[in-house]
Amino acid sequence: MHSIKNNGTGKTSIAVDMDGVLANVYARFLEMHKLDTGEIFSPDYLIGKPEAVAFPHILKHVNSAGFFRSADLIPGCREVMERLNEVYAVFIVSAAMEFPNSLKEKYDWLAEHFPFIHWSQIVLCGSKSLINTDIMIDDHFKNLDFFKGSKTLLFTQPHNAIADPGRHIRVHNWEEIARLLL
Repeated sequence: MHSIKNNGTGKTSIAVDMDGVLANVYARFLEMHKLDTGEIFSPDYLIGKPEAVAFPHILKHVNSAGFFRSADLIPGCREVMERLNEVYAVFIVSAAMEFPNSLKEKYDWLAEHFPFIHWSQIVLCGSKSLINTDIMIDDHFKNLDFFKGSKTLLFTQPHNAIADPGRHIRVHNWEEIARLLL
């Protein structure tokens, strides 16, 4: 099987998730939930709840035109990603096939916010189980638990905030990622 480890560059390779790691989809969920219901959640309400439980209209939201395209950046990610891209073989890996409308929106969002990421570094896929980099940064155990690389970083989001990180290294922000990897 072809591996993207080192990608022929001699550099350590990193797979970086988009939603919940680069793109602040929680802010989008909160915005859209408020528009739908008028409810404003306290931050504590979301802790430990799966996204589909916290946001009962989640499928409507992720299938809405503009949902992915208009997400804000997670603070600090652009600067750290630019530095990582100089040192590592970086790949943005996002599960996009479940919501086919997201493909173009995610690509356009990445092109706008990360112009230093070449199109060949973007992997929009179905299952991340095929990803074969050295390091993976993600906010979902379903991706990290089956990753075969040497290091996994669990990016804290409300749905995973109280879970035991297990073998994964928990990171709360992009400053921590910079300290660990740069």
